[in-house]
Amino acid sequence: MKNSTIIGLSVGLVALLFGMYLKGAPLVSLINNPAAYIIIFVGTAASIFVAFPMQDLKKIPKLFKITFSEPVLLPREQLIYMFMEWATITRREGLLALEARVEEIEDHFLKGGMRMIIDGNDQDFVRDVLLEDISATEDRHRSGALIFAQAGMYAPTLGVLGAVIGLIAALQNLDNMELLAHAVAAAFIATLLGIFSGYVLWHPIANKLKRLSKREVDLKLMMVEGLLSIQSGVSTIAIQQKLLVFLTPTERRVFNEKEDERGEQKTA
Repeated sequence: MKNSTIIGLSVGLVALLFGMYLKGAPLVSLINNPAAYIIIFVGTAASIFVAFPMQDLKKIPKLFKITFSEPVLLPREQLIYMFMEWATITRREGLLALEARVEEIEDHFLKGGMRMIIDGNDQDFVRDVLLEDISATEDRHRSGALIFAQAGMYAPTLGVLGAVIGLIAALQNLDNMELLAHAVAAAFIATLLGIFSGYVLWHPIANKLKRLSKREVDLKLMMVEGLLSIQSGVSTIAIQQKLLVFLTPTERRVFNEKEDERGEQKTA
């Protein structure tokens, strides 16, 4: 599966290496400088351990998995059709008729909300519970994205630290200009790695996690509106119009075109 994270990192790495080649910088200097990698990556990890509790840090492997294999969410168009079908069943047979459909629902949030409305809970209670669930989800996602955002802030600064350490070592070779030149060049590899990892890896990952979180939260808000509409007994057309606002103008136009085609096929 094509993933924008893999594409972005690959293009960024190629841009770095090709840019160094065009500038005449020796590519081997990236390999023959293990101290720079230790300062940047181990130092960044150390900073993250200091900044966050272990409870948050345990999520890092899962966050990497999410970043490199985006979670598959229920398509919003499909969700609208599902709610339209459920609205038809509810108006014809009542809410209890949906009980047979609950086990078919794979999304845990949607399944829980459906069970609450079938059990006859008050609409305000259902809304409060679902919105609290969404709020808790947003908090978890925000803490995960913050880890990478902080790493993106620490890495470039550690790059400067690595350059300073390298320059201190270089000053020991003032009597040998050739060795001094090589030492100064190696000193700035840490700065290069710090900036590259901060602005091509950590900050972009944090931004992606925020975007993925927003997509999931928007989908859950759409589910809340659909569930409450079904509980209120609104018509199929009304629930369709209410949920269409969650689609982009282009998606809305495509959806309406499909609905028009379905209408023509029924009348044909």
